[in-house]
Amino acid sequence: MPLIMSEYIHGLTGIDIHPGARIWESFFIDHGVGVVIGETTDIGNRVRIYQGVTLNALSLSKEEVEHLRGKKRHRTIQDDVIIYAVATILGGETVVGAGSVIGGNVWLTESVPTETKVFIKKPELIVKDDSKN
Repeated sequence: MPLIMSEYIHGLTGIDIHPGARIWESFFIDHGVGVVIGETTDIGNRVRIYQGVTLNALSLSKEEVEHLRGKKRHRTIQDDVIIYAVATILGGETVVGAGSVIGGNVWLTESVPTETKVFIKKPELIVKDDSKN
């Protein structure tokens, strides 16, 4: 029944939260389309995430999957964390420390300590105006 409810909500909201995920108090998802939260994810208190965030397992071989069956495969997000749009955080051993901020479009497969800010360096934008030939 929990999987049926999860699929129904996913169809309405575009948010995919596995019913096995552990989510504590005051969890907030803003513009949630594309959010994916895996089965063994632990999310602490007062966590905020934005659209397109993925909290999932690393891609594994068939043998590795069998070895991890029934074990933690998804990350832990501690209290007071903010995860901005389209960030991807993967892996069962990955812990995002309390009070950390994960910027948009970040791809994270390793733990970060408490009160850490992780951002991508500002890209160089090239604007080409083809009308001025």
